[in-house]
Order: sequence, then structure tokens, then C-alpha cells
Amino acid sequence: MATLLLIDGNAVMHRAYHALPIFKTKKGIPTNVVFGFFSMLHKAINDFSPRYLIVCFDTPKPTFRNKLFAKYQAQRPKIVDEFKIQIPKVKEALDKAGITHLEKDGFEADDIIGSIAKKYQNSPLKVLILSGDKDILQLVEKNVYVAAPQNGLSKLIIFDKKEVEKKLGITPKKIVDYKALAGDPSDNYIGAKGIGPKTATLLINQFGSIENLFNNLNQVKNQKIKSILEKNKNSVLLGKQLAKIITDLPLDFDLKKSQFKGFNNNLRTYLLNLEMKTLVNRLFKVKKEVINNKDKNKENPPQPSLF
Repeated sequence: MATLLLIDGNAVMHRAYHALPIFKTKKGIPTNVVFGFFSMLHKAINDFSPRYLIVCFDTPKPTFRNKLFAKYQAQRPKIVDEFKIQIPKVKEALDKAGITHLEKDGFEADDIIGSIAKKYQNSPLKVLILSGDKDILQLVEKNVYVAAPQNGLSKLIIFDKKEVEKKLGITPKKIVDYKALAGDPSDNYIGAKGIGPKTATLLINQFGSIENLFNNLNQVKNQKIKSILEKNKNSVLLGKQLAKIITDLPLDFDLKKSQFKGFNNNLRTYLLNLEMKTLVNRLFKVKKEVINNKDKNKENPPQPSLF
């Protein structure tokens, strides 16, 4: 079965930035995000041999979630300049490599990934999503899997439906309802304040969805929990809207054009211009013994390896 690999570009870039120290070219251009992103991409390609490859990105513009809830993700720190200036460089490198990347104003990368995954979940393709964002686990289906980086970028755990339930105690389809109740501090919404993860899990497993829960509040025996739910109904319903990944976006892309045929010389040249000889050697499998010591001494100190 051929694999369609969908990559959460922003999640991988953030992980790369925090996994590596900042290092720069001789002209002072930071490159650790580019280095880490393509190191992770290289690992995923080696591990999964995808036939098709698409990278999805957020955009700086507000999303529909910000319109629903003005404080959505408001507590997150602003992106530092050393990170920000590398985002277009990652995209430029993908263009040089001929790798499809998509983004859509008003929506997050998760929504683009969700829409592509939904479109192909019943196709002959195996859909694999590379992301460290736990929200993406709601997309796991019979033919849709998530590869989640662990310990920086060096290890991946594959989540199928059984693995999600083992980790979270709920099925992928119930993650949205769980988050609506328990809230999500990383996205800055509280759900039903006073109901923790364990209680949220029990309630969702018992009632199946928050709609069914609110339609049957008389079955909630604990009066404290019942009172909390009654007071926080609007907040919980809003939380579900915020947590749910969109899966029906109209997207303009050609799957055939997203076929991955290997890294090319345009990418090699681009990365060498950023003084990433270590990364180029890895991506293009250049053996150490062919590197002339004299040339090696002219290079900057080698960038740290992720693996």
C-alpha cells in the first residue's frame, strides 16, 4: 500500500527550534529551524518511504477560531525573530525541492491535514500524518495514522486507533468531546471549569458526546458535577467548536504533482548556500571519506546532529 505523508509544518518547525541550539551562517542568518525541519523530513522519508508528500502550514492571519473566541491561543508567546525569519526559508527550500506545501488563510494546518486525510481515508493509499500536536489524534481512522515525534525529533511513535485509546482512554472520535469538557490550556479555553481529565473521560465514555450528556443531565448522579455542567454549558459547546478539526475544506492541489521522487540538486544548492554541508551530506548520502580534509577545514564547525 502506497503512503501519503502529510506533515504539520508548523509543529515540526517548533519542535526543531526547541530541540536545537541557534546556529547561524557567516552572515548571521539563523538556520537551526531549517536544519531541524529537513532532518525530521529526511527521517520520515527514510522510515516510511512515502509515494506522496504534502507539507501543511498555518498562516499569520486570524482563523475562524479566533473569531469564535477572541482569546483563542492568546496566551502563547510571540514567535521570536530567530524563528520567524526562518519560516519563509523552510518554504523556499520546499519549493526548491519540488515538495508540495499548502496553507489557507482563516484555517490552521490541522484543518488542511484533516481535509486531505478525510478525502483519502477510504482510498488505496495509507495516510500518515507527522505531527507532535495531540489534537491531530482525533483524525486517526482505519486507514489514517499519526506519527508523533518523541524526545526532540529522534524517535517516532505510530498511533492507530488502539494506540490512541491506550494512551488517552478514549477513542479518536471522542477526543473533541473530551477536550470540550476538560478544556485545553495550550489553546486557552477552559471547557467546564472544575471537571478534570479523569472525570471528563468517564463522562464521555458514558454518554458518548457532550450533546448526549447535556440531553441526559438527569442521569448524572453527582450533584456537584451536574451543577458545573449546567453552569458551563455554553463554554463546553464553544470548546467543541474550537477543538474540532475541519475535514471538508475545498483545497486546490493535484495529488499526482505531490509525488515525492527524492531530493534534487536545487535543494542541495539552496542548503549549501545556507552553509549546511552536514545536512546536505545526510540528505544526499555523501560519505565522509570523500570529503577532502582541506575543504573541511574551511567549513564552519559542523552543526549538531539530531540523531
